[in-house]
Amino acid sequence: MIKITETARDAMQGIKYFIPTDVKIRYINTLLRCGFTTVDCGSFVSPKVIPQMADSLMVIKQLQLPEKHPELMALVVNERGTQTAIESGRISCLSYPFSVSPTFLKRNLNTDEAGALLQIRNMTLLTEGRSIDWVIYLSMGFGNPYGDAWSKEKAADSAYQLYKLGVRRMPLSDILGEAKPDTIYKVYEYLIKSFPEVDFGLHLHTKPSESFVKLEAAFEAGVNSYETVINGFGGCPTAADEMVGNLSTQELMHFFESKKIQTGLQSQTIQEAAQQTVHFQNIAASK
Repeated sequence: MIKITETARDAMQGIKYFIPTDVKIRYINTLLRCGFTTVDCGSFVSPKVIPQMADSLMVIKQLQLPEKHPELMALVVNERGTQTAIESGRISCLSYPFSVSPTFLKRNLNTDEAGALLQIRNMTLLTEGRSIDWVIYLSMGFGNPYGDAWSKEKAADSAYQLYKLGVRRMPLSDILGEAKPDTIYKVYEYLIKSFPEVDFGLHLHTKPSESFVKLEAAFEAGVNSYETVINGFGGCPTAADEMVGNLSTQELMHFFESKKIQTGLQSQTIQEAAQQTVHFQNIAASK
């Protein structure tokens, strides 16, 4: 079964000019009707770091949830954000941007591996006994652009540390769009074989021209979970000076259509959401 997470948070978080709360709500409400497995709808982090997400609690509380709606996910980086997410009463999945790269952990979270693992342990303790799952990203899972030591074995060691904490959903992310198809295949083949109980998803930042070959590599290696953004919008504002866009939802749909595999996504509603992303561009252009 193919599982698709639409990352509205990632689409919006790097936009310099503030998107009005009502525009965000309208956009995410549309995403909730598209047939996604999960919708990443915000983050509970310091507004000084990610000002675009300062209204996440307000957005999440005002969403109009269909009777059958996708899992709602939000990103957190500490206990305070975790508690706020719990108190919203709507979040059923929380994510945290762990990394195979010490440099990126320092750059993104101002911590090291030991500090990040301790933070994850403390946050997951807060959700024990609650219907809240965890997604822990293995950022820089396909290589290290900062010069840190990297290998598929090192990625597996990071996965093992998370596995010991009870984490079973670990998307690998290539935030800078530098991963090669053969590396993607080899890393997933190694990890999936080493941890058959873990859902190793794909969070890919990429040039549109490279999407299909990278998707093919992940799919052939056994990946079932994919994260996308409609129109390939967004990027990580803390990874580099210039953001690389996300894997486009439409590209993923085309890929699985070519495989004659059903995704459950509603094309017409996807198109409706795609039109709404024009608001983001118009807001930026008007400033």
